[in-house]
Amino acid sequence: MPSRLRRRLVLPFLVCAFAVVPLHAQQRGGSIDLSGFDPALILQGVGDVVLRAPDADIDRVYHAVHAASRDDREAEALCALFDADADRSLPGLSRAANALGPDSRQRFVDAVLALAVSASSQNAPVQAYDPVAAEQVLRQAGVTAMMLHDGFMIGMSATGNDPASRDARCRSFRQLVDVMQDFPLEQRALATRYLLREGVDRYGTEL
Repeated sequence: MPSRLRRRLVLPFLVCAFAVVPLHAQQRGGSIDLSGFDPALILQGVGDVVLRAPDADIDRVYHAVHAASRDDREAEALCALFDADADRSLPGLSRAANALGPDSRQRFVDAVLALAVSASSQNAPVQAYDPVAAEQVLRQAGVTAMMLHDGFMIGMSATGNDPASRDARCRSFRQLVDVMQDFPLEQRALATRYLLREGVDRYGTEL
């Protein structure tokens, strides 16, 4: 999968990883506000959690994104981050998270809480991780989506800000995430860990 497409795919996973970090401030159905948090500290915390969380908990992040992608309105909120002029600052990610329904926000909170608990337990080991294998999983998902859905690659490559381009990008994103549900848990977790790590690394260079 070309690097430009991977960069696009990480954004919805960053909403999950960043927008629910201050768990102590969250209540079911409540709004999310990251404006008072230091981005560097969030990045550091998320990066360590992603390295140490077991596959089953990483997979909960995938399922949170997948569930949101299946709802038209919530998918639109996530896909808005793909636009060239989108606000991808921490407040922008907060707004994207708050555009989701309360059940999705709670699902994201629960996923990240599971990550934080498992990764912070005493002597939590760094998990085995092969980025080359993870890229292969993403390529396989892309090929499968391309075979199942006409216009998939057109949508993944669309760069315009016109409604047709936005719709095509979002449709292809939803198709790709949906394809991954049929992969084994280990492969989904590997790809999700990769997307989270790459997202944290890339976001950190933009601070």
